Amino acid sequence: MSKSKDMGARSLLEGPLLQSLMKLAVPLVLAQLLQATYQLIDAFWVGRLGGNAVAAVSVTTPITFVSIAVGAGFSIAGSVLIAQFVGARNQGMVDHVAAQTMLMVFLVSVVLAFLGYTFAPDIIRLMGVSEAVFEGALGFMRVSFIGLPFNFMFIMFMSFMRSVGRPAIPLYIIMGTVTLNYILDPILIFGRNGFPALGVMGAAVATLSTQVLAIAIGMGILLRGRQGVHIRPHDFKPDWKYIRQAFNLGLPASIEQSMRGLGLTMMTFLITSFGTTTLASFGVGSNVLQVVMIPALGFSQAISTVVAQNIGAGQIERAERLGRLGGLIAFSFLSVLGLLAFVFAARLVAVFVPEDPAVIAGGAQYLRTMSLAWGFLGFQLAMTGVFKGSGNMVLSMIIALVSIWVLQFPVAYLLSRHTTLGAQGLWYAFPVSNIVIAIVSLVVFLKGDWKKKRLTRDVDEAAALEMDVNKETMVDEGIR
Repeated sequence: MSKSKDMGARSLLEGPLLQSLMKLAVPLVLAQLLQATYQLIDAFWVGRLGGNAVAAVSVTTPITFVSIAVGAGFSIAGSVLIAQFVGARNQGMVDHVAAQTMLMVFLVSVVLAFLGYTFAPDIIRLMGVSEAVFEGALGFMRVSFIGLPFNFMFIMFMSFMRSVGRPAIPLYIIMGTVTLNYILDPILIFGRNGFPALGVMGAAVATLSTQVLAIAIGMGILLRGRQGVHIRPHDFKPDWKYIRQAFNLGLPASIEQSMRGLGLTMMTFLITSFGTTTLASFGVGSNVLQVVMIPALGFSQAISTVVAQNIGAGQIERAERLGRLGGLIAFSFLSVLGLLAFVFAARLVAVFVPEDPAVIAGGAQYLRTMSLAWGFLGFQLAMTGVFKGSGNMVLSMIIALVSIWVLQFPVAYLLSRHTTLGAQGLWYAFPVSNIVIAIVSLVVFLKGDWKKKRLTRDVDEAAALEMDVNKETMVDEGIR
């Protein structure tokens, strides 16, 4: 491993624990905030086309969310493996895993894109949209599916940079592409500067253009090999044995991510049955929660990476201390945010619906009911980061499935349908599931079985040795 790469690895393996976490967490949170602005920018410009245009974008969101969740799940497998090999200081396997995971995710994304593009009309009709919305929704969804491989590939690039301790690089790329998306949206939606007016589809084309640019820059960085990962064209020769291992490792994470999206969809169906005011109350409350979730998820990813690197380096005790610190910080930070949301609930909801007293009251009730349990949500996500970083993807998946399908949805259904609580029973399901799962996660963490898994041992020793030998040969021949 070169000196610059070695220094990048040591920055997360040595020194103060808090510094190691913050080195990753801050740029990760900023990157996620910037990525969230893609949807906000599209919503801003598409909203100028009217209600049918907004509806066209809205109906495609759950489908694209679930599709992207599949890619995000598989990226977790590659990023954890890379982080553990970085910790083990095996640069050959870092590069090999990066190329093969990129290949696997690309193949999965092409299959999903083909299926999504082909069956988009059937999906939209199944959702029961009106004819006025159908055409715009079809154009937006099909372009979104065309962009799926580029989206998946950039998700992988971000994971690679996070795994080697360089999360600021994707942040700079996202800053540029978000700015470009803001410029392209009105040009392609309304038809300016000689471009035809594409309507709703124009927003999707603008996003696709920026996605292509982003991954082009990302692949250039990976091929040059100066930022911790060096991929060469011949590295993409399929290693089917590893691809199967990575697929099996990433499948639980993909199921977890997809089930989270499906669970939210099912909760929305249940909430919709209580009327427009209840649905709107849930919507504005969820907007506030999504803002809170961005730093929580970014911090969870940071914990996952530093734990993975330290486990790969054999520093199990340090990995455990990082998990404890991460859980404490996440619990404390989100508890403070929850307290603020409880106190200012009505004002926060009024930001989104300033002239609807019924929604303000309902949204404030939802926020106050769930916000004081946000600390437990933060702790749960921190522990999930620990388990994923150690390679326990199945454990993380089981915890998520229990949280959504055994606790949250059944509790919401029972309390809202079979008690006098009514709509208020829906809201109680969120703190109940967060608190119970946080306690379960703590018990699992303290039990310590998660520390026994080390993914670098699961990869074929002969393949690892072969990659090291090839790397040494390349170094001897002056190939860089």
